[in-house]
Amino acid sequence: MALKGNLRDFSLHQLLNLINLAHKTGALNLKPEPPMNSAANGHAAPASLFFREGRLIHAAFEGRPARLTDVLVQVGRLTPEQAQTVRARSRVDTDKELGLLLIHNGYLSQNDIIQGVRGYLLETVYQLFTWSAGDFRFEPNELPPEERITVPLSLENVILEGNRRQHEWEKLRDEIPDLEVPLRFSERPGTNLRNISLTREEWQVISFINSRNTIKQIGEYLQLDEFQVRRIVYGLKQNGLVEMSQPVRMDPLVNRAPLPGVKLSRGVLLRIIDGIRRR
Repeated sequence: MALKGNLRDFSLHQLLNLINLAHKTGALNLKPEPPMNSAANGHAAPASLFFREGRLIHAAFEGRPARLTDVLVQVGRLTPEQAQTVRARSRVDTDKELGLLLIHNGYLSQNDIIQGVRGYLLETVYQLFTWSAGDFRFEPNELPPEERITVPLSLENVILEGNRRQHEWEKLRDEIPDLEVPLRFSERPGTNLRNISLTREEWQVISFINSRNTIKQIGEYLQLDEFQVRRIVYGLKQNGLVEMSQPVRMDPLVNRAPLPGVKLSRGVLLRIIDGIRRR
């Protein structure tokens, strides 16, 4: 008989503990509830976690590409161009075939592939710790498709890090409760610009800061989930680089080039770039 219920009554933490202690083999299928507000699960898709004898071996969101090349692009191990080249050369579109092509053509080593799949697996399951509600169903003995490359992971560390992420998520929701607001650059940055180092995702968010673009729109356009975009904005706020603006009515951010913002904000952005270049 399948185990089923709702995450409101039986959390992911408790489910993973049960699967770990009972050495379960099977698939845990999760379906998020429709969001009631901006602090809910957002546009999350249904997900499936697969286990063998109590160890996590595979994870996937419904509707998202899950081939090996897609996974490695998402974790930054491959460029989209490299992935396309490898797929064009494959005779059988399986992870094992793609993995062999990557190794034989000198793109990645076997360890690179394993670490890339591991990173994707962890980031996928960590996102689920932010779900406060949603239906779940555990199907015994159900395993991922044979063509997928699986990496077995101990659940003890997954649970510990997942709980840490959950606490961080709660803090981020308190600090940034509303995503339907635009950002603006601080007139007086509260940090030494020469000592700041921004990630690629932070630069992407900065490039869209404009009085017409909300945090939610920027996140959706850059394909960042609510946890990611909140974390990025929180980091920029902590460095004194950005401030929250008043909510305004927005048009969808679709096929729009990055907007620099008002003249003052553009000047601040140029000062940030100059400061980083002179470090």
